[in-house]
This record gives sequence, C-alpha cells and structure tokens, in this order.
Amino acid sequence: MEMVNIKINGMPLSVPAGITILEAARMHGIDIPTLCFLKEINEIGACRICVVEVVGMRNLVAACVYPVAEGMEILTNSKRVFASRKTNLELILSTHNRSCLSCVRSGNCELQKLCKDFRIYDEAKYDGEKPESDYDDSAVHMVRDNSKCVLCRRCAAACAKWQDVAVIGPNNRGFNTHIGTAFDQNLGDVACVSCGQCIVVCPTGALAEKDQTKEVWRALGDPSKHVIVQTAPSIRATLGEAFGMPIGTDVEGKMVAALRRLGFDGVYDTDFAADMTIVEEAHELVERIQNGGALPMITSCSPGWVKYCEHYYPEFTPNLSSCKSPQQMFGALAKTWYAEKMGLDPKDIFVVSIMPCTAKKFETQREDESASGYPDVDVALTTRELARMIERAGMNLATLPDEEFDAPLGSSTGAGVIFGTTGGVMEAALRTANDWLNGESDTVPEFHEVRGIEGVKEATYKVGGLELNVAVASGLKNAKKVLESVKSGEKNYHFIEIMGCPGGCVNGGGQPVQPASVRNFVDLKSLRAAALYKNDEAKTLRKSHLNPVVKEVYETYLGEFGSHKAHEILHTTYKKRSHF
Repeated sequence: MEMVNIKINGMPLSVPAGITILEAARMHGIDIPTLCFLKEINEIGACRICVVEVVGMRNLVAACVYPVAEGMEILTNSKRVFASRKTNLELILSTHNRSCLSCVRSGNCELQKLCKDFRIYDEAKYDGEKPESDYDDSAVHMVRDNSKCVLCRRCAAACAKWQDVAVIGPNNRGFNTHIGTAFDQNLGDVACVSCGQCIVVCPTGALAEKDQTKEVWRALGDPSKHVIVQTAPSIRATLGEAFGMPIGTDVEGKMVAALRRLGFDGVYDTDFAADMTIVEEAHELVERIQNGGALPMITSCSPGWVKYCEHYYPEFTPNLSSCKSPQQMFGALAKTWYAEKMGLDPKDIFVVSIMPCTAKKFETQREDESASGYPDVDVALTTRELARMIERAGMNLATLPDEEFDAPLGSSTGAGVIFGTTGGVMEAALRTANDWLNGESDTVPEFHEVRGIEGVKEATYKVGGLELNVAVASGLKNAKKVLESVKSGEKNYHFIEIMGCPGGCVNGGGQPVQPASVRNFVDLKSLRAAALYKNDEAKTLRKSHLNPVVKEVYETYLGEFGSHKAHEILHTTYKKRSHF
C-alpha cells in the first residue's frame, strides 16, 4: 500500500495515499465534525461543517471529500476553521425549526450536538424569511417535518443507493429547495416500502417513526384488556444502545424485566413465532419442490421486502412464502390458540410487538392478517419507542435484574433468535430441513456460507438427495440484483431469503439511531449480529422443530404442518401494487 507523509495539527503522520482528510484524521484519533457525510453513499461535501485548513491554500476544503497528498499540512482546529464552521451552523439554523424541547430527537440530534460544541444557542443571528415547509403524516409508519430538515440529503441517498427505491429526493432549487417526493405527493401515496432507512440516517428530527406509545399506555391502563407484548429477535441486541451500553450488548433479561414493570400481562418472545414460521416454511418449501410449486420460494418475514416485491416485482408475488411473518404469526396464535388455552375472548387481547422495523407498522394493517376476526397485532412499536417508554417510567435498564420470558409463548430455540440478522432465516430453515430430509441428528449443523453481512450470499447444500441452491440478500438494492439474475435465467435457486434492510433486522429502520460519526466508522451490523449468534450458541435447543411449545401447538390445536387450520391461521396473501 502506497503511503504519504502529512501533518495534522503539527503532528507528522504516515497515511495511505488516496484517502480523505476526514479518514486520515479519524485513523489518528481526531474527529472532524460532519453533518451531510455518509460513507460511500453521500460523500458530497455540501454542508461545509467538516471544513479544514490546508496550509498554502486560500480556501478551506471539505475534509470528507478532499484527498491527502504528500507533504500536506492540515489544521483542523484553527481560529479560521472554527469561525467558518460556526457561521455555517448559524446559516443552517436560520431556516431551522428550533423547537428542540419537544423534538423526538432532542438529546440525540447531530445538529443539536454541533450547536452545543460551537456554543451556538438560540441567538438567531441570521433570522429572516423561512421557506415554506411540509408536515406529512400520510404514511402509516412515519412522519416528515421539513421545518427540521437541513438538506443534508442523507435520507435521499439511503433511499436510492441502499434501497434502490428513490421515492424521496431534493425538489426545486436555491432557497426553495426541499426534500420531497415526485410532484410533491404525500409519502403515503407513493411506492415507499416503509423500511425506515431514511429515519435512521437523518441527523435531526425531520424524519421519525409514527409514535404509537400513547395507544399502548392507554391499553395498559384499561382493566378490560389483557395486554401482552412480544419482542423481535434483534431487539435484545440493540435496546441497550438507547441507554448508553456498548453496541452489541445482549440485554434480553433486562428487557424482559423492564416490560414486566411497564405492566404487561404477559411478556413473550417473537422467537417462538419464528420457530413456528420455520416449520411451516420448511414444510411449504418441501411441498413446492415435490409438487411443482412456484420456485424459487422467497421468504416473507420482512414486510419492507414484501411491499417492495408487490410494488416493483409483482411477477414474483407467487414465489413469496405464504407464511405470515413471525410478528403476525405470534398475534394470530395469541388470539386463537393462546386465547382458548387461557380462557380469554380474542377481542379483549391487546397484542403489542417491539420491532426493529417501521414497516411492521404497515404490516399490522395489511389485509388477511386477522385470523381471529380481530387484527393479529394491535400496535407495533420500534426499539426507539420502547426505549422512550422505559425512560418515561423512570427505569434504568442497566440496573434491572435479568428475568425470563413468560410461558407458554416465551419458549424458543437458537434458530429463532438468529432471525434477526441476514442469513438467519435461511440457516434456521436449513437446520430443520436437514433433520427432516437427512434424518434426525443430535448435532447442530452451522451453515456458515449464509452468514456474514455481505449484501448477497449464495450456496448449494445437499439436503435429502436434493442439491438445494440458496441465496440470501439484504437491502433492497441487493434484492433487485438477485431477482434480476433469476429473471434472466442466470441463476437457478430453490430458496431465497430477502431482508429489506442492509444487514437484516439488526440494522432495521426502527433501531436506535447512531450518529454518522459512529455509523461511518463502526460495523454496527456485525456487532449486533454477533450478539444473536452468541445467544443462539448458548441455547439448549437450536432447531425450531424441537421447540416443545411448537410441538404442543400442532398436537393439540393445528394438527399437521401445513394443515388446513394452519393455513387459515398462519398463512396470508399478497397483492400486486402499482409503483407509479
């Protein structure tokens, strides 16, 4: 690797040729502030917060895009640099809605932190005319408040470059520039897939999930309601971040304790329903292979992916597994089997889910998701919403004891927990299919080829005399690559796992927001996923079909895998949607 010699703030350093000043500084413990920069997808140098002084140059340069060169001397904290950054911040604030006290991002806002660092308070130095701004709450899953937008374009970059959806972007020019949809339609009227990736990269409160905590507090206070909660696999690996814990900390036991203290009548694990999904999905796959069904079969656990398929690849809707997602399976069983077992009326059961995904809010309102005659799930909260409930209740998550999920819907296997990361659904399905078709085994085969955070992974496994070709994709841009390879005939897969968000649910649009200073330089996906694999390894049971409660549900209620009753309760349908 070619190296160049530079100086930063008088320190002689040797750094790789071609990297940016921002990267070089970071390598040596110097954080240069940024606002618009997102590594690899939004390197545009637009906000000018990262400006630095290069000795001998008249103008300041944007560190996020300016490459180092031999002999370069750089000043990151000179009087001139500080003055420029402060002026740029004051100009941004001149058109910004400064209602910080009531903003959902207060305390976790990149603009707010920059203003604190540069001692800018509510001076309104350049106050004057403000552009007209939209407030759009038309979408099921989120709200947009352009009065808080800083035009960094990070949301547009995530939507276009990670997700290949591109339903939002900059409209108009100059003073009237704003982020919006084509022809400034409401977000609820365009082919947004509800993934929420725009929210987790937004540096301010311009984008946020549609908060439903009031509905949950109301239900918890209603004595006529039996309020139960389920937590998705990935939440245990991310919730701790909202309370200052290291990325990748598994807080399963403390999360259960917090939920119990919030007043839920039952604290359960979506991993149970993930195990249910596997046995139904594995049965469906075998049936399709043996009976000439639509192949490749594609997983249906990610509602953002399902909505993307319906909008942009409707010809593949027959290939989607008809299994409901674990969230919806849990709710369906809670209001049928569980209701019967507990002697409850389904109308009195209020099911809350804690999800990594804003698209889960959309999923609760889909058609054919009401097995009991009532919605399978009443409210889906994000990890962030749960964190706010815990804070409001005055709990310190770190000091809570570790407690276990309630029975019976808290029973799960290691296969269920790895659903939270890309490749996890595929590996869980393969563990069960391998036992069913190759014979029961006490060993737990680990399918390492489908692990990892790469956007597309593929492998071939011998299962019961069949050469099973599988593919795993995460992030919708990668989903497109896989689907196009299938359409062209280039690839011949039997089974495909697709998760809507890059890296899977651990990086979902409802997860704790990390600032760009972390997101650009820390591998969030791998650290969070590692916690799930560690949890899996610690489990006594690691194959979904061995879950004793899953066995009980089939023996006492559903009958066989894939039975008529199982289809009525655990399966769903899809629709072809326009993307215009």
